[in-house]
Amino acid sequence: MERTFIAIKPDGVQRGLISEIISRFERKGFKLDFAKKHYHDLKERPFFDGLCDFLSSGPVIAMVWEGEGVIKYGRKLIGATDPQKSEPGTIRGDLAVVVGRNIIHGSDGPETAQDEIKLWFKPEELTSYAINSEKWVYGVN
Repeated sequence: MERTFIAIKPDGVQRGLISEIISRFERKGFKLDFAKKHYHDLKERPFFDGLCDFLSSGPVIAMVWEGEGVIKYGRKLIGATDPQKSEPGTIRGDLAVVVGRNIIHGSDGPETAQDEIKLWFKPEELTSYAINSEKWVYGVN
């Protein structure tokens, strides 16, 4: 089963959006696998220092979500990086205003997801378990 890394950024935490964001993933049928220097690949970009300052300005909720197509559908749930270009109904389209405070991060591909999960979590912190809704969401027994 595919896994992805999702982080609710300090602005999302401060605005009290944790349960709203988590419930959107749960309603889609994905299961939470675990809720923990993330942007190392952006260190050469001009906004890197500001991004690091922002991410260390408050709590970040780090999570691993699991499900078929969770990366693709997670990105759809999140919306475009720029909230003004995000569709209504997406997390950013509904809840964010500016790109520098866009509330949430989600892995953009399988390799990135693997790297980000390894960066934030030890293998023993991740669990394998079944939830009753899996058979209803995926049509498997």
